[in-house]
Amino acid sequence: MPMLMVVTEAVPPRLRGRMAVWLLEVRAGVYVGDVSRKVREMIWQQIEALAEDGNVVMAWPANNDSGFDFQTYGKNRRMPIDEDGLRLVKFVPDLPLS
Repeated sequence: MPMLMVVTEAVPPRLRGRMAVWLLEVRAGVYVGDVSRKVREMIWQQIEALAEDGNVVMAWPANNDSGFDFQTYGKNRRMPIDEDGLRLVKFVPDLPLS
């Protein structure tokens, strides 16, 4: 099973509790574990349902040029972009967070 990493910011305690059921919280809001694709997708559904105004990034190994893939939830100044088929992160310094 591939390793999964999830980083959360400003999410409700009930989501943090749910994450701790499936993954190990190695730092506040940082979760890691080995899960199947099906479990990863179920975890993402929980994130979408419970994260409210927080933000989350989930990353996992993938068979592509960078060796991993990721998805994000919520507002953050680091926005994923696709550049010639490669997923990159663009920093937007003045994104309104409200």
